[in-house]
Amino acid sequence: MMQQEIRIAPAKVNLTLKVLGKREDGFHELESLMVPLATEELGDELRFQKAESYSLHCDAAGVPLDETNLITMAVRKFEAFSGKSCPWKITLIKNIPHGAGLGGGSSDAATTLLALNELEGTCFTNDQLAEMGAAFGSDVPFFIYGQACLVRGRGELVQPVEVPGLSGTSMLLLKPGFGVSTPDAYRHCLNAEELAGIDYTPQSMPWGEIVNDLEKPVFYKHRFLAEMKVWLRDQPEVRAAMMSGSGSTMMAFLDGSDQAGELLARARQVLDPTLWGCRVLVA
Repeated sequence: MMQQEIRIAPAKVNLTLKVLGKREDGFHELESLMVPLATEELGDELRFQKAESYSLHCDAAGVPLDETNLITMAVRKFEAFSGKSCPWKITLIKNIPHGAGLGGGSSDAATTLLALNELEGTCFTNDQLAEMGAAFGSDVPFFIYGQACLVRGRGELVQPVEVPGLSGTSMLLLKPGFGVSTPDAYRHCLNAEELAGIDYTPQSMPWGEIVNDLEKPVFYKHRFLAEMKVWLRDQPEVRAAMMSGSGSTMMAFLDGSDQAGELLARARQVLDPTLWGCRVLVA
């Protein structure tokens, strides 16, 4: 069997997500500090094997394998941009939960662009690859750069940044059994009602503030996520807690001690025994 090339697609979290208004093109104007996560446990695995023609394979239920998959969109955009055919068999091993606000699909697409650039011997810059990704996925450009970025526009304006003290920040990610529709979250983000007793204001961390404007519309529809935030902020080892992206993942920023296992066990006992959890570090 021909040797496979393996790439890991990282997850991400939004440390800030501000919705500034509605754009004429129908998208929302955003400003967000996004960071990749430094763990292979939470990375999707993509295996590239030379073949006679392109094909995509994945054994995870619910992952589309047709032209609507972001990996396939990345391949087609790369082919169009480079003028080259890309006959690769790509096998996707999913580790990033779907509908979690962790950017799995966008990361898979960006990782595909980066891999093809190397495997096909092209010399596109990161800026050129990000331009390709922006044509079909708002979060794809961010993943090209592999570091903390300030993201603006609808996600296509990406500026790598240094945030002193941020790298190595410890978090516990918690996700209930349901996902959240990103389009649905944005549909009501500018006129969503606040739930009584929920604090949506920015929270301070040593390296800056965290805030997410999508909490209002998502919490209004999914009250359990609001309950999770309140409960997490009451826990002694948690410095701050917030939803990532459009959800449904909640982030608990830990005080530096290795107590993620205890916190996860307690959350499953008190909130939901089926909670998915993963301790991660900011890259």
